[in-house]
Amino acid sequence: MSEVKSYLVGVFDDDDVLLGAIKTLREKGAKIVEAFTPFPVHGIDPALGIKRSRLPQAAFIFGATGTTCALTLQIATLGFDWPMNIGGKPNLAFPAFIPVSFELTVLFAALGMVGTFLLASGLGPGSQKTVFDPRSSDDKFILVFDLEKNSQFSTEELTKMIKDSGASEVNIKDIVEKH
Repeated sequence: MSEVKSYLVGVFDDDDVLLGAIKTLREKGAKIVEAFTPFPVHGIDPALGIKRSRLPQAAFIFGATGTTCALTLQIATLGFDWPMNIGGKPNLAFPAFIPVSFELTVLFAALGMVGTFLLASGLGPGSQKTVFDPRSSDDKFILVFDLEKNSQFSTEELTKMIKDSGASEVNIKDIVEKH
């Protein structure tokens, strides 16, 4: 089943104008769905009201899991399953476990963060992303407004608000969304 949704796409030429427009439009009650920029814009996340990412907590959990797995493997094998007398050192020589523990901590944290990011962003295999304006990866800054979420404004009112906030152009984009 597919549904056609209409979006209003505001195109901006400058990142400072974009930041000012976001603040102005949000103060007036417009609900911004997404912003696309050709490079990272400092301050855009707080302006859009995006909360801080929880990816660092996930990285800590994955890293702790890696450390636990490394230590469990080394303690179980060298301490109990196959103890070896190497130069008179004790079977559980923890300083010798540090390199392997460090490497598995980094490996688990890195792979876990990549997987978590892909899942959270919906960027898995077979995902289709909507391109609202191809110039957003070149030299333009894009703000996207869902017309259903901004039903308190008419399309003309919202277009005028976006233009007045500094947009060089405003377009309507109809997207077919599959469920």
